[in-house]
Amino acid sequence: MNPRIVMVAYKPKTGMENTLKELVKSHHARLKEQDLVTDRTPIMMQSQDGTIIEVFEWKSLDAIQQAHTNKVVGEMWAEFAQVCDYTPIGKLSESADLFANYTAIN
Repeated sequence: MNPRIVMVAYKPKTGMENTLKELVKSHHARLKEQDLVTDRTPIMMQSQDGTIIEVFEWKSLDAIQQAHTNKVVGEMWAEFAQVCDYTPIGKLSESADLFANYTAIN
């Protein structure tokens, strides 16, 4: 197994911040049900502009590829698309700081 740790930034659409937070909180468990992620506890945080950042661990590169053809995961990602836009971590103002810090969600 070759686990892969990823960081994802979700910019909430107007009025969708709380819905997005709840989705992110359920994200890892839903991926776990599909046997795609490890048991490592994800980290969830929020930037000053309201973007939600999630750090979690896929089981492998293969698991990431499997997610892209998994019906359950596809449906979940459609839920995300309704409430947020994905943005590069590097676009967050905090990423310019030597010690980038965010507000903890979990």
